Amino acid sequence: MIDRRRLLLGAGGLSLAATAVSAAAQGSAPKAVGQPLLGHPDLPDQPSQRMRWAIVGLGTFALGQVIPGFMGADESTITAFVSGNPDKAKELGARYGVSKLYSYDTFDKIAEDKEIDCVYIVLPVGLHAEYTIRALKAGKHVLCEKPMASTPAECEAMIADAKAANRQLGVAYRVHFEPNNVEVARRCASGELGTLRYFTGDAGFNANPDWPPHKWRLQKALAGGGSMYDIGIYAMNAAMMCLGEDPVSVSAVYSYPRDDPRFREVEGGVDWRMTFPSGIHAQGSSSYCYAGGTRQKIFGATGAIVMEPASDYYRQNVTLSNGQPLNAGNPISQFAAQVDGFSKAARANVAHLTPGEMGLRDIRIIQAMYKSADNDGMKVML
Repeated sequence: MIDRRRLLLGAGGLSLAATAVSAAAQGSAPKAVGQPLLGHPDLPDQPSQRMRWAIVGLGTFALGQVIPGFMGADESTITAFVSGNPDKAKELGARYGVSKLYSYDTFDKIAEDKEIDCVYIVLPVGLHAEYTIRALKAGKHVLCEKPMASTPAECEAMIADAKAANRQLGVAYRVHFEPNNVEVARRCASGELGTLRYFTGDAGFNANPDWPPHKWRLQKALAGGGSMYDIGIYAMNAAMMCLGEDPVSVSAVYSYPRDDPRFREVEGGVDWRMTFPSGIHAQGSSSYCYAGGTRQKIFGATGAIVMEPASDYYRQNVTLSNGQPLNAGNPISQFAAQVDGFSKAARANVAHLTPGEMGLRDIRIIQAMYKSADNDGMKVML
């Protein structure tokens, strides 16, 4: 038997629906209408308006960090790949919708490509100067991986060519865009730790000569230098980022087994010390001999900050002196922030946050450390 109450409710529902349809037919139902644009909201550009990039070198770092960083970028897009492996370039181009593919032999033809504004050099250090200069001569802005080049002379040539071409040159010091490192530097500068007194930082990993991403790092011609160039530069650069000044002198000693066959061409470890104009000292170590890790501690008169890891791709652990953890953001955002920062600088043709001059400064400091270590740790003035 049909429930009378349900029947009446059903009939009422049908009646309401019929009324709504009738109202719509009579033009009394709500309609979608346009609204005026209020103010000038800060909206991201359409992809076609982003700065267009060529990625030079498709190794593990480019595939694992650089290219994924572009996927989260707002100001930047990849339009070209440059690789010595055409099959790899073609496969990655199909995956990421990149149709412009160049080899190292055809690289200079990017000068004719109007869909490339910026070039990211992700090659071994020994190739940085050559490809940076070629890209600048092609009229492109260049972001070069760290360390900037093998020698100060190469860095100087890169800077000179950027000025001659009226293009921007940046060095990819990604931690300057990593939210936790940026927040630590801000707290140091703001006086939250009191007068800064001391910095210590360590960075290293145990190099595997049979793994291709490590193998070239042990070859002087490709790596430029050893552990200090590759991994020690993070803590060294961070010391200046946090302390807000450049050192006036350095000293260093080598700290690795001299009979280790891995280090026939490059040094495997350095213990270093920097003295700053304010009297603050910073010290640290770099190594291809100890278990991987990055650690930094900044001590002030009234507070301290511990970072471990300090410059990881995906994870930073930061602890304040009261034991409270600090989490200023997701570390993975550093890659998108870095390329977008450079895109903005290139579009306005103004200096990037981490310009070529910073890269030159750091290579000069590391070279001074090597000079000190070659002379049993003597002080070297900068």
